[in-house]
Amino acid sequence: MLTDTDGSATANGRSRVYTNGKSGQRAPAAATANGTHKPCSSVNGAAKPRPPERYFGHDREEVTRILIQALSDMGYHTAAQDVSQASGYELENATVASFRTAVLEGNWAEAEELLDGSVPSTEARSQGGNGLVLASGADRNVMRFWIRQQKYLELLEQKEHGQALMVLRNELTSLYQNTQRLHFLSALIMCQSKDELRSRANWDGADGRSRHTLLSELSKCISPSVMLPEHRLANLLHQVKEYQITGCPWHSSAVPPSLYSDHICNRLDFPTETVLELDEHAGEVWQVIFSHDGTKLASCGSDKQVIVWEVPSFKMLHSLKDHDDGVGNVAWSWDDSMLVTCCRDRYARLWDVATGKCLRQLHRFDEPVSSCVWSPDNKSFVTGSLDKVGSLVQWNLSGERMHDWRGPQRIEELTLSPDGRWLVAMDCDKHIHVYNFETREFEYKLDLKTRLTSLSISQNSRHLLVNQTNGVAQLIDLVLRTPVQHYTGHAGGDFVIRASLGGADEMFVITGSEDGFINIWNKSTAQCVQRLAAHSPRCNSVSWCPTNPQIFASCGDDGKIKIWSNENWRRPGGHTRQTGI
Repeated sequence: MLTDTDGSATANGRSRVYTNGKSGQRAPAAATANGTHKPCSSVNGAAKPRPPERYFGHDREEVTRILIQALSDMGYHTAAQDVSQASGYELENATVASFRTAVLEGNWAEAEELLDGSVPSTEARSQGGNGLVLASGADRNVMRFWIRQQKYLELLEQKEHGQALMVLRNELTSLYQNTQRLHFLSALIMCQSKDELRSRANWDGADGRSRHTLLSELSKCISPSVMLPEHRLANLLHQVKEYQITGCPWHSSAVPPSLYSDHICNRLDFPTETVLELDEHAGEVWQVIFSHDGTKLASCGSDKQVIVWEVPSFKMLHSLKDHDDGVGNVAWSWDDSMLVTCCRDRYARLWDVATGKCLRQLHRFDEPVSSCVWSPDNKSFVTGSLDKVGSLVQWNLSGERMHDWRGPQRIEELTLSPDGRWLVAMDCDKHIHVYNFETREFEYKLDLKTRLTSLSISQNSRHLLVNQTNGVAQLIDLVLRTPVQHYTGHAGGDFVIRASLGGADEMFVITGSEDGFINIWNKSTAQCVQRLAAHSPRCNSVSWCPTNPQIFASCGDDGKIKIWSNENWRRPGGHTRQTGI
């Protein structure tokens, strides 16, 4: 646990001196060349004759050190040592290795002493220092705060409350870092057990990964010239794949790109053809949504029923008919075992997907129930309604009220991030309201100046997609609270038109339209890659299969559900091969 905004990155593990690992005496090098032993240099490749300093335009030292780190990450320690011996480059100097060891072994005095001797990267050449170079913009006091915070927590864990209190008063408070955080830390001294401390602090203890997490955060403040970011080669390769995927206009492969060749998808694999039409609904169809595992599709609309379809056969599994009015929203539990249906008859109902039976009917709201989202633990769900009171409420599976946010009146749509942090509510008056679902605290409100029709959150829990009545969809960064992309070209209006993210690697934004067309954009570039005539008069909802990027479903006021794929679907067994079922 660091500050509230700190990530929980994996740690630079302890290993050998040539890696981001534990310091100590290196074993004598055993490498030889033409019968002559090559001595190993001490600090990032000192004094032996160098081959050309560039490697296909790249700095040879950087490439070599990244290679040494990668070999060690993969467990090839002897190979890593051989590369270090042959090249004369080491991954990090002795001071950095000592700093790493001090943090991992809880030697806080030594860690702070080494930190005190560090120099900023801008002064490293002139001042020299002890070999520990801080990254540009790094704050030494923030780093001290993190170290002392870990020290404080470990003392609490050891029941050394007197020493912990001294650290809090004399070491942490003196840094004047984040007063709110200090108050939170001081309250932890009242914890009665180690388990309570770890739970309240979101911290796994000295014997867990907390020191590695601390080291990972500290390493971001140290210049990569002396301490490489962890797993650097893996991150670079990931960026290469992301670049190739982003540049693939018809990306439709569920298989990650190979490093052996450049990536490009066949345009004919992109889903642009209607391969099935389902017409079991007797009225307008307002929403279609796939289950998280991609094996089922749910649809709802004005005919007072919800239909659950099997995928990929798209045969009807259940017709959930115990509704007295149209159903505007359906929500799958994260394990796909349950459904909540939100009905204009002012009831929300909980259903068992396996049997098709209604498990629970909540109390009658004053206005229609408009939306629902599930808690990630599948033990509760949140309803949004057009009620002026009780518009945003969390319920357990017994239908008992767990929490009422007493939030904005008349909620039209909800979405919850996959990581369980962000709960976003859309009101009837151009605003979104963002809550921390874990703490249930209100975070912020955005006025988007135009009435909104739908919300959805990306799989990485970072971006919110908002569709608007003016024919514009926006992608908003939930952390920065600002739009990062706009998508235009579809027809807006007064009706609910749902937009969503989908496709391979969630590379696309897809939405219905008042004119009955489906519009698909590249998420990153906002380029419209496809416009498909779908329904009449309007296309209300589109859902991309989360496990098969070559299938999506759409629905409209014509009462039809259309399944979209490609020519492969029509070949014998094609839909089975696509879904892997």
